[in-house]
Amino acid sequence: MTMGTVAAIGARSRVSGLALAGVDVLVAEHPDAVRKAWRTLPGTVSLVIVTPEAAEALETETAEPDPSRPLTVVMPP
Repeated sequence: MTMGTVAAIGARSRVSGLALAGVDVLVAEHPDAVRKAWRTLPGTVSLVIVTPEAAEALETETAEPDPSRPLTVVMPP
């Protein structure tokens, strides 16, 4: 079994430091950029860390459970 990768989506100031831990950082400063980053996640991603603002932008994208999507966690504010 292969391990998936971890990605982070959100404002540069909140997610850029995660790159030091090997996280694929997708800087998205506004809701449209967040949704675009979400839709273009590689299939190898198994965990996505999002900022609270990114989570709000993705509310409609992640509202329904879907086992094919990666696990998503929201950073504390």
